[in-house]
Amino acid sequence: MLDKSVLLLNCVASGKVTLAELVEVSGLSRATAHRLAVGLEGHGLLRRTADGRFALGLHLLSLGRSAADQFPLADRALPAMEALRDRTGESVQLYVTDGDMRVCVAALESPHGLRTIVPVGAALPMDVGSAGHVLSGRSPGVGSPCGPASVWVESVGEREAGVASVSAPVVGDHGEILAAVSVSGPTDRMGSNPGERLGDAVSEAALAISTAGQNVV
Repeated sequence: MLDKSVLLLNCVASGKVTLAELVEVSGLSRATAHRLAVGLEGHGLLRRTADGRFALGLHLLSLGRSAADQFPLADRALPAMEALRDRTGESVQLYVTDGDMRVCVAALESPHGLRTIVPVGAALPMDVGSAGHVLSGRSPGVGSPCGPASVWVESVGEREAGVASVSAPVVGDHGEILAAVSVSGPTDRMGSNPGERLGDAVSEAALAISTAGQNVV
């Protein structure tokens, strides 16, 4: 039941849905979807809009704030992320490991009309993309060998065609990798070897975040 309830929350996360749409997207029976949705509504995790559609519940706002309070690195990273975005003109993300996935815990968008957008909370695979390689401690064959002392890792078109990224590790007090800070954008601007142009900036941001995040994770 817990897995099915989480499935329903994920279905609603992308936008308000009717019960019929919830059934279609989740693959659950109508009776099961309705019973679980009503139960989640009772706990404030889902709510019903005026037109009868299901939306995320307002209790999730307080849970989200509590989650952010318990992970202060995301807030501490923002000044360095803002400086990196302004310096490069590209979108910037901060990822952490969550099981076998990497999750975006902070993101800033590029001012360009054509830009990469990764929403906070997005869970992405670890085996593609420069941030995944940083967090898993391995290099995809470009950039520097990945580890606490590495400089940067780049990827071009790995996770999504036409998108490139450069990432560097945020390390803890004992040299462990806590997070990966990334700059990403279209390959038309980033180029086929984005690390050569942006690697130093990403590495400096990672160092600044590592310093700001000491003793807070």
